[in-house]
Amino acid sequence: MARRSLIVALLLLAGASAGQAQTWTVDPAHSAAHFAVRHMMVSTVRGDMGKITGTVTFDPARPAAGAIEASIDVAGIDTREPGRDTHLKSADFFDVATYPTITFKSKKIEPVAAGGFKVTGDLTIRGTTKEVVLDVEALRPAIKDQRGISRTGTAATTKINRQDFGVKWSRSLDGGGVVVGDEVSITIDVELTMAPPAK
Repeated sequence: MARRSLIVALLLLAGASAGQAQTWTVDPAHSAAHFAVRHMMVSTVRGDMGKITGTVTFDPARPAAGAIEASIDVAGIDTREPGRDTHLKSADFFDVATYPTITFKSKKIEPVAAGGFKVTGDLTIRGTTKEVVLDVEALRPAIKDQRGISRTGTAATTKINRQDFGVKWSRSLDGGGVVVGDEVSITIDVELTMAPPAK
């Protein structure tokens, strides 16, 4: 969904040794990306953007060298209204037939107050890439499940202007305003896993 505090937290929680890079994997079954956008200037429509996959890689000895990569399968977009979902998948909006995924690749990760992070990276929607900043919460304490897999989680938020990514469809309303707002709020909840070392 390379930050000094993130590395330190993961080091403590997962038992990483100094100088050893580790990779956490997004668990799609327990992760989600949500969006919210104004409808007709009077309400907010919310929905799920689709299945998330990706990795978080880090090296405790070189926090700035960490990396985050994620992909969202936009074909799974769900607003609980089939007709609207079909429209969102069409060329008017995400054009899923041509651009089936939204991707994010980090470029810089900086620790901020309360153990959180500012993650700057490239977001690609409809083949258009723009730099965005994610506000990421502190990593939660890791646990091990019954299979010995380490699990942790976090959440991230950002806001984008959909027009910047070529998602331009809307209509003007009588008396002013538009059917669909331009500002889109995005919230990402991820659960990360790491398998135990092979014996």
